[in-house]
Amino acid sequence: MPFNSIFAWMMKKRIHQIDLFRKYPHEVQKEVFERLIQCGTQTEFGKTHGFNTVHNYTDFQKVPLQSYEDTQPWIDRAMNGDQGVLWPTDTKWFAQSSGTTSDRSKLIPVTKESLEDCHYKGGKDLLAMYYNNHPNRKLYNGKHLIIGGSAQINHLSADSYFGDLSAIIVKNLPWWAEIRRTPSREIALMSEWQEKIERMAESTIKQDVYIIAGVPSWTMVLANKVLEISGKSNLKEVWPNLELFMHGGVSFEPYREQFKRLIPDPKMNYVETYNASEGFFGIQDQVNSDEMLLMLDYGIFFEFIPMSSFDGVNSKAVLSIEGVNLDENYAVVISTNGGLWRYILGDTIRFTSRAPYRFKITGRTKSFINCFGEELIVENTELAIAEACEKTGAQIKEYSVCPIFMDKGARGAHEWAIEFVKTPKEIERFALILDEDLRELNSDYDAKRYHNMVLDKPVIHEVPHGTFDGWLKSINKLGGQNKVPRLSNDRVVLEQILQIASTQ
Repeated sequence: MPFNSIFAWMMKKRIHQIDLFRKYPHEVQKEVFERLIQCGTQTEFGKTHGFNTVHNYTDFQKVPLQSYEDTQPWIDRAMNGDQGVLWPTDTKWFAQSSGTTSDRSKLIPVTKESLEDCHYKGGKDLLAMYYNNHPNRKLYNGKHLIIGGSAQINHLSADSYFGDLSAIIVKNLPWWAEIRRTPSREIALMSEWQEKIERMAESTIKQDVYIIAGVPSWTMVLANKVLEISGKSNLKEVWPNLELFMHGGVSFEPYREQFKRLIPDPKMNYVETYNASEGFFGIQDQVNSDEMLLMLDYGIFFEFIPMSSFDGVNSKAVLSIEGVNLDENYAVVISTNGGLWRYILGDTIRFTSRAPYRFKITGRTKSFINCFGEELIVENTELAIAEACEKTGAQIKEYSVCPIFMDKGARGAHEWAIEFVKTPKEIERFALILDEDLRELNSDYDAKRYHNMVLDKPVIHEVPHGTFDGWLKSINKLGGQNKVPRLSNDRVVLEQILQIASTQ
């Protein structure tokens, strides 16, 4: 069957459209903006905020910026069956976002348009770019292992559902994606993750897997279970034709060396995506670069707030894509075909190129530590911990950091909880390398560490295996796209984690 050839031809056609927004980004975003406003005028949100008077971007800036809390009453109405609230077509799906540690997760509306023109388009474009960068591939000869979340009925409405975005995607996949997907839907949508991992491993271990897609942390858990059951030493012995890992959700840096050991093949390819519950935003489009291309024709209009002047919904300096500079941290603001309007996403990025627009994720607007003027962001800690692992032979599964506050003349410090897959021989040397690399990466941190005047050296706790999963389970967030907060400005999360560690 010439399916690979037909699919490759279809994918290459899409490359021409991608090249269009690479060359004409501002014009493409203007078209997206105009279509969104046209749709928005038909909604209750649009009528309330005067979308009928919005004729250009300057007019649109009069619409207030929105946090999740601002948008939540509108989302609640849609969940209860009201239609035309945020988007003119019916909204029946809601993605359970991992962007909160509260008891109630954020629920993000997912429309037919956002599924088809954003999320599925992103998956198709990833393969289009892969085929373009690696000609004559035969990915459709084998299976595509998708490690998704679980979905459950939202009983607020008989015709309304919520779950992890990955599960919503699996439940509604187009034929070209479903034809080779594994495992079965029954297994893919299980909610109990320990049993789910076991059954995923058992059901796929004898299949011919070419692609794996998932969050690195859960993919590692599955990989180790596959090796345990099979008795093999690496994944290439289980799946000899495995050639692509499509990953996202968390930084890949702390996991890169571990995956090289799991898949000891220099021809193995890794492609990062930026796919959140709120939309599909970026794809790593170059073979030898970890920068991601900002996807500008997915029905999302982008705005950016410089972090140097970020003040949440009260921020004044908000820019369209035309106004951004290189090497500056920006909070991302989106208006989408899922019904989000001037919504502060909570992520921060840094542009590395303007022609075309490429970027790196640098962290979260709330995921940083700046208790002592050190302005430490996730990008710093990811790079530093990867360097410490490389130099000490360590491997980590998860970590979280918080401040030790100054008290009675004592200096402040950063306190780390780290769950190692492979513990360094000398934890003190690991801590020293980590600290030194943070000082090289972040001049503000270095200034506060000077002669220990403000910040003392980091305090590191090695926590037992299973600690972070135990913490996630304790807040009903084990599995799927749920993530551990890496950096916190208070001690709440870390103290909960250390309490769990003490019971392991």
